[in-house]
This record gives sequence, C-alpha cells and structure tokens, in this order.
Amino acid sequence: MSPLLLSVLLALVSAVAYAAAAIVQERVAAAAGPRYAPLRSPVWWGSVLLNGVGAALHVAALAYGPLSVVQPLGALTIVFALPMAALFVGRRVGRRAWRGALMATVGLAGLLSLTSGAEARSLGDGDRWLLTVCTFGVVGFLFTAAHLVGRSVLRSVVLAAAAGVSFGIASVFTKAVAEVWSPGAPLAEWTGLLVLSALAVTGLLLSQASYRGAGLAAPLATVTVVNPVVAAAVGLTLFGEGFRYGAAGTVAALICGAVAAGGLVQLTLDRMTVPAGSSTGSEGDAAGPEIGQGVDVGPVPGTRPHLEVEVRSRAVAGRS
Repeated sequence: MSPLLLSVLLALVSAVAYAAAAIVQERVAAAAGPRYAPLRSPVWWGSVLLNGVGAALHVAALAYGPLSVVQPLGALTIVFALPMAALFVGRRVGRRAWRGALMATVGLAGLLSLTSGAEARSLGDGDRWLLTVCTFGVVGFLFTAAHLVGRSVLRSVVLAAAAGVSFGIASVFTKAVAEVWSPGAPLAEWTGLLVLSALAVTGLLLSQASYRGAGLAAPLATVTVVNPVVAAAVGLTLFGEGFRYGAAGTVAALICGAVAAGGLVQLTLDRMTVPAGSSTGSEGDAAGPEIGQGVDVGPVPGTRPHLEVEVRSRAVAGRS
C-alpha cells in the first residue's frame, strides 16, 4: 500500500471516529444531566475515547500524506455523521440539512485545499502569549453571548463556534510545539502543552454543551467548519502561510468560505423552522417546551361531547 493511500484511509477512518463521537455526545446531551461535563456517564467517556482515536488517526494520516490531502478529508465528518445517525439511532435528516451539510463540506474542503504551508515560520513566545489571551477572550465572549441568546438552536451554534475556536487554536499550538519538541527535553515546551491541553478540554466541554437542544447537524457542522478556518486564519497571519495560485486562489478561497458559511446557515435554519403542529423536527427531535418553560392548560372553545384540553408552552418567569 502506498503512503498516500494509507494516509487517505487513516483520514477517512479518523472522520468516521469523529462522527461517531459527535453522535454519542448528542445522545448524552439529549438525556437529563449536566450540560457541560457529564463525568458520571460512561457513554460520554466513550465519546471522549472516540475523539482521542480520531485525533490520533488524523496525526498518523499527516505523517504519511500531505496536509493538502488530509485536511480536506477531515471535512467529511459531518457527511459521515448524518447517515450514521440515521442508521444507528434512527435520526431522520431533511433535505435542507443534507444541503447544508454538503455545502459546508464542499466549501471547507475547497478552502483547505487552497491553503499552502510553504515558507511557514515558527511561532515566537510573544505571539504565543498574545494568541492565548486573544483566544480565551474570544471564547469567553462567545460563551457569554450564548447565554444571552433566547433561541436554543442559536445558543448551541454559538457554543459550537466557541468550541471550534478552542480546537482550532489547539491545533495551532500542536503545530508550534511539534516543531520545537525533542525527546531529549520532553518538558521544555510545558507552557505550550499546558495551553494546548486547556484549549482541548475547553473545546470538548463546549462542544458537549452545544448539542443540548439543537440536534446533531448544526453544532457538528459549526465545529467542523470553524475549527480549521480559525487554524488557517492564524496560519495566514502568524505562520506566514498563504493561498495557492496567488490572487486567483485568494478569490477562490473567499468563494469557498462563503459556500461553507451558507451551509451553516442552512443547517441552523433547518433546526429553527420546525413546522407548527409537527411533533418532530427534520432530525427527529421532539419539539416540546424547553427547560425553563411551563405549560398552560385551558378549555377548548365550543361544545364537545367529551373533555378536551389545549396545551401551549408558556415561559415561567423567575424559574430555571
């Protein structure tokens, strides 16, 4: 087997592992329990293990193949997740969700394929500290904004974006630490490893919370797109990377970014436009009242031969 073929196979299996982890995380989020860290759930720890397997396979794929091939294949996570969810947990997927997933995947794959790491420079100590402060500032801002958003789907997408930022910058620190790490001094880069670990854990907890009340597709697509886009943006600004084919490549990258963003919008709208009177959304989630809501029960106008009631959701003030 050629190294390139092996790299492609490892990247595909990595995407499947990430997709399986996302499905498990969404199932855990759908059950009652802690929003951010369901540490007592063995199933959740299984998703952590799957994420670790996906990361290890991705690194192994990069060892055998070029970045321009491996990174775009990672965008297939959302495409694998939808049919896997339909097959294993009976989650239905609507046309809009499929359209959004394909748009996000194609746009992201095109964007990553245009990114070039030629003539990249190393990340200095000053750049690392600045990047760390800015990253946690952005993540903190998105975390706060998520709790100010009224709609559960928008809140989940914002949390997923925060998770994507954390994972993306964690990838940047992985690259920075790997460039200077040596077996003779394994702890010489302990500060970079500490920041990397903190970002990875933060991303994991935020991504877990993002699945609460939003289903699978929208949060997963957001993390899948934001993660490499943030990493690529840092590579362009701090590592001296660029796009292939000069100005034409830059224009093509902007178009791909717009396509990916359009896919995220489609997925978000798919979750927000549940038909009135429908008991399930496009992904099979129940469309009942959210946590923090009560239920009004009143008589139905008119004469009926038997008792009927009308149920409608009503926000309960002062309750959580």
